[in-house]
Amino acid sequence: MPGKFFRLSPVWRAALGACLLAVLYWGAIASDLYVSEARVVIERSDGIGGNASDFSSLLIGSTASQDLLLLREYLLSTDMLGKLEARLGLRKHYADSRRDPLSRLWFEDAPLERFHAYYLSRVSVEYDDFSHVLVVSAQAYSAGMAHAIAGALVSEGERFMNEMTHRIAAEQVVFIERQVHDQGERLIGARQGLVAYQDANGLVSPRGEVESLSNVVANAEATLADLQVKRNALRDVFTPESSAIQQIDARIGAVQRQIAEQRGRMVSTRGRGLNKVLEEHERLQAAAEFAQDLYKTALGALEKARIESTRKLKNVAVVQSPTRPEYPLLPRRLYNIVVFVLAALMAAGVVELLRAIIRDHRD
Repeated sequence: MPGKFFRLSPVWRAALGACLLAVLYWGAIASDLYVSEARVVIERSDGIGGNASDFSSLLIGSTASQDLLLLREYLLSTDMLGKLEARLGLRKHYADSRRDPLSRLWFEDAPLERFHAYYLSRVSVEYDDFSHVLVVSAQAYSAGMAHAIAGALVSEGERFMNEMTHRIAAEQVVFIERQVHDQGERLIGARQGLVAYQDANGLVSPRGEVESLSNVVANAEATLADLQVKRNALRDVFTPESSAIQQIDARIGAVQRQIAEQRGRMVSTRGRGLNKVLEEHERLQAAAEFAQDLYKTALGALEKARIESTRKLKNVAVVQSPTRPEYPLLPRRLYNIVVFVLAALMAAGVVELLRAIIRDHRD
């Protein structure tokens, strides 16, 4: 048998040698790896009670996907690795010299970049686009460590999402508080301007004054019409020089002067008429009312933002808790051996075929 082995070509000898090494490694040397798996989703509480027909409800799936992808990036980050190292001592566990040299971390004090690359080979976080679930998987040399890593990933992920949303909500509260202060100052200024204008013109309500003068003018015009009718009637009886005609003419003149005076108060070409005062007053009053509406809106937004900042907006719901493995799923020894042997034999066969073709062409 050894003679037959040495009569084989170098390619086949190399392939068979690699197969023997693979059988030896995966059959006896490779360390067991336990796998703990958890499945999580992100629930949003800010949309509860909203209108189901609202267009924003159509975007919930997209927003949830973004949240899950953001959570995935955090769980695979160096920041997450640092937290796991501080809590669980991953370097010491993965660099255990009792484990096989091909699967373990070679140096416990390896640089962060190499340690993070090794961490990514032992921890996977995959997003299931169909079910919108994040699958968290952790590999370790012991069942307890694998379960601890998966559990820490889930708990730290929930803390990260809530901390991020609360930080954003707190920043929003600060911004709205600033807006409330500015709108309050604007409202005070608008009201003070309105009061100052009323004091300057001695009128609390120019519109009421205009309406009162309009009533006076209307009554005076009615009186003037009655006097003119009486005068026309007296002209048929008395002469223009009679005392009755002169008396009623005096009354007509007085009423006409009163009408002219009141109309002059309401409308003036010099810009001091009540119509100008009313226009400016209503403009200042509208500005004050608008400032008050803005202030009320800002107060409502501030109260809502404060409520949102205190409650839990996003919750990492655990669909499947981190499993506590009872059997090492990795490495898949028989599968790896079979695949490696087949691949090595196929590669050797291809190389031998190429060598035979080359020899035929030379001959």
